Amino acid sequence: MTTAASVEASGDSGGSEGSHGGDDSPYALSHLDALESEAVHIFREVAGEFERPVILFSGGKDSIVMLHLALKAFAPAPVPFSLLHVDTGHNFPEVIDYRDRTVARHGLRLHVASVQDYIDRGVLRERPDGTRNPLQTLPLTEKIQAERFDAVFGGGRRDEEKARAKERVFSLRDEFSQWDPRRQRPELWQLYNGRHAPGEHVRVFPLSNWTELDVWQYIAREGIELPEIYFAHERDVFKRSGMWLTAGDWGGPKDGEDVERRQVRYRTVGDMSCTGAVESDATTLADVITEIAASRLTERGATRADDKLSEAAMEDRKREGYF
Repeated sequence: MTTAASVEASGDSGGSEGSHGGDDSPYALSHLDALESEAVHIFREVAGEFERPVILFSGGKDSIVMLHLALKAFAPAPVPFSLLHVDTGHNFPEVIDYRDRTVARHGLRLHVASVQDYIDRGVLRERPDGTRNPLQTLPLTEKIQAERFDAVFGGGRRDEEKARAKERVFSLRDEFSQWDPRRQRPELWQLYNGRHAPGEHVRVFPLSNWTELDVWQYIAREGIELPEIYFAHERDVFKRSGMWLTAGDWGGPKDGEDVERRQVRYRTVGDMSCTGAVESDATTLADVITEIAASRLTERGATRADDKLSEAAMEDRKREGYF
């Protein structure tokens, strides 16, 4: 189910022949090849410019593609970066299992910043709605500072959300890990400026110019394994604020929220308390690609409750240090 499949529905062969825009040259890159080449260049640029980079890896599809690109960028040598995951304690078990298998398979080092540890110490408090996604900022920023990471790779894409659309590929964070859009640097001709003062660091987004459809087409072309929750399956869910949420001990369902057995899949994966499933019959990569191509809602706009807290919810969190 998670291996490469026919992607004729996507309209792109993923090969090296032909390109968009009518160029029939056998040496022209397809759009996926061009995106891959750009991302590989970014990884190598960071490896040459920074001393202690780290890759954010949650086991979600974007971080999976990002790690796959990093493996390609440095093959046959090992990836010269460790991984970092901010664990809310409310993650999907299937995704955590995938994360741990991947780390073991590639012999990588994984740093985990636990939201639960901060709650147990009284540094953070549970929110009334049960979601822990907004609580990730402090564990993330303190782990970056403690480990002295100077470049942090994230899987954010500009098509996901309007605050992320403002980001450069290299995005400077101050000594408090905060983001100031006014300090964005120009990136003409793919020239990236990684200069930063002591205590500052740079967030790096190799998938900035990818779309959700690009990600799925690339997964199909490369035969990348994914957690099974990205494909249609039966699950106990309940409806809240127009989204199907997974029942669990994080605080749902409440009185009046009935649990139903539905066939669903996930377009994006985060905290169980704020990540909604979509009803779907897509059990293969080709089915998912067809479904995404027809969608008129971004994955975060359709299935992430934490982005619906306010009109500027994501930008507010980014200014505080969130990705």
